[in-house]
Amino acid sequence: MSSITKYFQLDELHTTFRRELLAGFTTFISMAYILFVNPSVLGASGMDKGAVFTATALASALGCILMGVLAKYPIATAPALGINAFFAYSVVIGMKVPWQTALAGVFVASLIFILITIFKLRELIIDAIPSDLKYAISSGIGLFIAFLGLSDGGLITANKSTIVGLGSFSVGTTWLTIFGLIITAIFMVRKVPGGIFIGMVLTSVLGLVTGLIPMPKHLIAGAPSLAPTFGVGVMHIGDINTIQLWVVVLTFLLVTFFDTAGTLVGLAQQAGFMKDNKMPRVGKALMSDSSAMLVGSVLGTSPVGAYVESSAGIAVGGRSGLTAVVTGVLFVFGMFFSPLLSVVTNQVTAPALIIVGVLMSQSLKYISWDKMEVAIPSFLIVLGMPLTYSISDGIALGVIVYPITMITAKRGKEVHPIMYLLFFVFLGFMWILNIE
Repeated sequence: MSSITKYFQLDELHTTFRRELLAGFTTFISMAYILFVNPSVLGASGMDKGAVFTATALASALGCILMGVLAKYPIATAPALGINAFFAYSVVIGMKVPWQTALAGVFVASLIFILITIFKLRELIIDAIPSDLKYAISSGIGLFIAFLGLSDGGLITANKSTIVGLGSFSVGTTWLTIFGLIITAIFMVRKVPGGIFIGMVLTSVLGLVTGLIPMPKHLIAGAPSLAPTFGVGVMHIGDINTIQLWVVVLTFLLVTFFDTAGTLVGLAQQAGFMKDNKMPRVGKALMSDSSAMLVGSVLGTSPVGAYVESSAGIAVGGRSGLTAVVTGVLFVFGMFFSPLLSVVTNQVTAPALIIVGVLMSQSLKYISWDKMEVAIPSFLIVLGMPLTYSISDGIALGVIVYPITMITAKRGKEVHPIMYLLFFVFLGFMWILNIE
């Protein structure tokens, strides 16, 4: 016990072993929903849900443990919501890229992520993308996954006259979504730790009681096999041989990188770790995250990123890496609850997607809406993602327009050369989509 206290510097951080255990458990409960939501989202691309479940648990566990042991931060990681939607709905379903090739894209992006971390190129990349567009990307992804939740839950449906319309309230499962959304919203407003997870549990219970969800035969079972997804991405690296697929790789890299960087800085500020506006050991934190992303792509899941739900553990006193280690260990135990996958239907996960969309959309307040040269491209990104049903298309719209509006505002010199490069890359990307 004393060696653990010394390694994680519990005394210096004014925390205790018991408090760190509680913080780790709180963080796990707050983000445990990803064990069931991720297989649901990636399953839409044709991936085996059981294999994704196990891959999600293992990749999350590895990321958390590395973050705790190496970077010594109370920050948990797991396959990120938003980028998994990009993987399934934009790349696989929208672009008709096989999920095996998309997984290879994640693998390549993770290798690049590790390289830029080793060579400390992250500052250059962060500086190249203007902060307004970073916030727009985060918010746009939030609106996109909320749109998915509303659709999966039956609250909105396709409508020939108005494109989309209100769903039918004569369908029982739609009311299940409504119940889940209301009860989860109440928990979130009351700031109940693990509110999203508890909302999913109560919605599942209501579904079982009313017969809208079939009763599972078991609660605990061995972890589902990784065979359907293990190593598939590595074997399909050769499939990444077009500009379109390299744009996909770039998007995986950029979205994951900036989402993680922003989350890390935000959580470090909450916990009081920032020094002179810089985050100590950020290199180790990014290395932990990118290593988990690499392993996750081999196991069979979308990119891993830092989770804002870690704030729940920090809020109850978590200050050391022990918090993240505890969370990682709990993810390992979570593998043995795979039978619950049949209980966690689209109507159960839909409220979680909607609420997470709300959380991600909070970045909108940081965009300079009073400056049209950044407001217009930011708006196109935010609105473009849900309306084109594609995260990459939304980003492309904003990145293409940004240099034009900045030059028009006589601020062209403020645009980083990399942004001009991305202008041509995304123009080519849009052209490729058109000819197909």
